[in-house]
Amino acid sequence: MSSSADRPNPFYRVVRRLMLGYFRLYHRIEFRGLEHIPSSGPFILVANHASFLDPPAIGCALRGRTIHYMARDTLMKLRPVKVAMRWMGVIPIDRNRGDVGALKSALKLLKEGGSLGLFPEGTRTLDGNLQSPKAGIGFLVVKAGVPVVPAYIDGSFQAYSKKHRWIRPYKIVVSYGPPIEPAELGQTIGDKSAYETTAELIMERIASAKTPKIASR
Repeated sequence: MSSSADRPNPFYRVVRRLMLGYFRLYHRIEFRGLEHIPSSGPFILVANHASFLDPPAIGCALRGRTIHYMARDTLMKLRPVKVAMRWMGVIPIDRNRGDVGALKSALKLLKEGGSLGLFPEGTRTLDGNLQSPKAGIGFLVVKAGVPVVPAYIDGSFQAYSKKHRWIRPYKIVVSYGPPIEPAELGQTIGDKSAYETTAELIMERIASAKTPKIASR
């Protein structure tokens, strides 16, 4: 049984369906490994970050579950955008300082049985290659103590990277890997080196989740 934190509201359901239709028609999106997504209970979904298309790409296939993303607060300067993101369950974060409030909100969400979406690299890649993870991802994962599902998004960089002015109809493949269980991490809260090791492991699993595309265009 899903929790209130996990149950999509009407606005989220409509947007998810619209985005799924868009990705199917324009990017011929393909999802692999959906069986690795927990049907209930809290979990963290982590993925590589190459495009603004990434959040809806990894979340639109998950019917019946709300993926709450953490996004920089500068994206919410316009009131309509701010309201829409709130309805979508986005947690704003100030990247210019240690945003303890955002961290507490994320942990509270997971404690209530919700699902959190994170991009460990923090920002979009400039060359399509994986970047080093931000230090805080390891702390959040260890502190949360919930399964972490790695995902690799292939094609979003070619479709709409930082260098593109327009979105191109490039095929996108989202591959979800087996969850990383809390017991597998075996880390201790307060150990900085453990947080770094956790962050590095997460990036390794994201890379391992990638599967060959049958067709690139």
